[in-house]
Amino acid sequence: MKVLIVEDDADAASYLARALNEAGHACDVAGDGETGLEMALATEYDVLVVDRMLPRRDGLSLIETLRAKDRHVPILVLSALSQVDDRVKGLRSGGDDYLTKPYAFTELLARVEALARRKQTAEFEAIYRVGDLELDRLSHTVSRAGQPIVLQPREFRLLEYLMRHAGQVVTRTMLLENVWDYHFDPQTNVIDVHISRLRGKIDKMFDRPLVHTVRGAGYVIRADGE
Repeated sequence: MKVLIVEDDADAASYLARALNEAGHACDVAGDGETGLEMALATEYDVLVVDRMLPRRDGLSLIETLRAKDRHVPILVLSALSQVDDRVKGLRSGGDDYLTKPYAFTELLARVEALARRKQTAEFEAIYRVGDLELDRLSHTVSRAGQPIVLQPREFRLLEYLMRHAGQVVTRTMLLENVWDYHFDPQTNVIDVHISRLRGKIDKMFDRPLVHTVRGAGYVIRADGE
């Protein structure tokens, strides 16, 4: 899952991004409403977490502008304003959920993941299949030839991205931007390490490899003949 955090408190934004990263999600951060709007229009995110009180453009204006431009990304509104009227205003502006500060991260994570699941159910297939490999996005399970495969959160996201683009060459840049935080050094070997681990789990014990390296280009997941 790729999340955009629009929060002008640098410490709060850093904490939230780090916590979401540790939960296996990629995050971008914008420190003001105008920058947040530009990023939300330029990049496809699974969920936005938007503070109400922002410099340059307030959070509700950001949300209203996105909705006016027919952008339906799920949005969680964060605010210290906790009155019923405040929450209603946040939801009526186009927010999908509203969480007051201070908040427990576990609750925020649950709400963000619920919004992402709702988006996935509406816009994407719940189950991806490549050959005898199956990934269920709702139950967060993977199996091959009926045998369950246990993946770490980052491995699951990597496989999900590959399977979403099955048959297509996926570049390192695409993986860095969509599976990892795009601030990673492009020369890092983090992709090679995770691809190797993934192959060890989904290919090693089976006759036909599914994950293929396209030298000088990236990776592709496909079954023989696809």
